[in-house]
Amino acid sequence: MIIVAIDETDFTSASKIIDNLDPKKCMVKIGSVSFNSSGHELIFYAAEKGFEIFLDLKLHDIPNTVKKSIEGLAALPIKLLTIHASGGKNMMKAAMEGVSGSDIKVFGVTALTSLSDDDTNEIYRRSATDQVNAMLDLAESACIDGVVCSPHELELVSKRESLLSITPGIRLDESNDDQKRVMTPKQAIELGADYLVIGRPITESNNIKESLSTIIESLK
Repeated sequence: MIIVAIDETDFTSASKIIDNLDPKKCMVKIGSVSFNSSGHELIFYAAEKGFEIFLDLKLHDIPNTVKKSIEGLAALPIKLLTIHASGGKNMMKAAMEGVSGSDIKVFGVTALTSLSDDDTNEIYRRSATDQVNAMLDLAESACIDGVVCSPHELELVSKRESLLSITPGIRLDESNDDQKRVMTPKQAIELGADYLVIGRPITESNNIKESLSTIIESLK
């Protein structure tokens, strides 16, 4: 399933992108950029257009705060949400308690796709692969629904049968942006990705509908 990332700072720009997408072909991701500016209004707009919604806020706090935050979000028409796996096992369990009674799935971010091995060695004192593996262990022990990982760690996730995967860092060709660990859509699907998050290659194209269709065709 393709998830189109909506990262606009104003409602008008975000809604125009949504208007050019097809809910039968993709979900939409609303992250902190759009949520902080347009909040609930954009979520309800996308839902009214028929889209399933991935709310990507990457919550990371003490367990009780995360649980209460999610309880406040659970009334929104969302299907997926994110927390940081590095918040720990108890925080992830609290997140699952927060979605109890709903059909919202919780995904833990393992290591941001903007981080290189040099970055993870500086921050976590281990490679990106080792960091992701450690977070996968925590995610499994907390019994969350899945994880967010770069396409380069999909093979690690595929060994964990209990975890679904959301994969950002998807690019159609070489790029010079802030994403470090990237891959094409077809390569990521072949490695077992359940959800592909694609933003700029679609939302910044001159023809959003055509770009989405081209990516879908490339997966066949």
